[in-house]
Amino acid sequence: MFQQITILGPGLLGASLALALKERGLCQRVHTWSRRAETRAQAIQADWCDAIFDRASEACIGSELVVICTPVETIVPLLEQVASSLEPNALVTDVGSTKSLICREAQGTAMHFIGSHPMAGSERTGMKHARADLFEGAACIVTPLDHDDTKIARLRKLWEAIGMQVTTCSPEKHDEIVAHISHLPHLLASSLCSYLAGKDADWKRLAGGGLRDSTRVAAGDPTLWKQILEQNREEVLRAIDGFENELHALKTALLDKNTPDLIASLERGKQFRNSL
Repeated sequence: MFQQITILGPGLLGASLALALKERGLCQRVHTWSRRAETRAQAIQADWCDAIFDRASEACIGSELVVICTPVETIVPLLEQVASSLEPNALVTDVGSTKSLICREAQGTAMHFIGSHPMAGSERTGMKHARADLFEGAACIVTPLDHDDTKIARLRKLWEAIGMQVTTCSPEKHDEIVAHISHLPHLLASSLCSYLAGKDADWKRLAGGGLRDSTRVAAGDPTLWKQILEQNREEVLRAIDGFENELHALKTALLDKNTPDLIASLERGKQFRNSL
């Protein structure tokens, strides 16, 4: 599909993408960039890396595809840094967990940018956890602002080629969706862990798998999640409001000893979980 691609930020997603593309023979060369010298030293030893650069703009020269895999706060500044080094027809995308701000800022440039959000990853971070099958069977949301059907189709084909199920929607719709299905669950897991941290430390020894399963994502990097939550603040606040209504209804059912409402709430939850 591509002779040369550039990965800006070879962390878990960036390195996994490079592995997936190379393993499937979808590109000839992978160039990458990291601001950290230790990450560059690790990348150059990796089988998927053909060249490593200490300047993002140099890493993009000659690439048909540029994928920005850095924290959301740094994506727009990086777009500005590399704009003048891009090939005329280069396709640029990202893997950020928020889309509205990033896509609107990119629209003001001359580059061919289409936002992407592969719904894959882990609470673990870093290149050492990368794997070629990370994206297999997962969803990917593509968020175009224009109607260049050829470039949209090319980007969809890229994600589908590494095993993803691709959906297209506006950046604003994306942010509404992920506020409910990704950002809110992370907040709930984190707030539950924060609450339990104030209880007797010995209780942890008695916990079963349910607590570990329901709080796994709370182990994610707080700095990265701070950026995500702040960039999607309005939609996350709306999701919290909606969940507070649900929790209040459950609390009321318990207070009023309203067994039918309690059962109905638990049944709705079970049915949704079974459908995932």
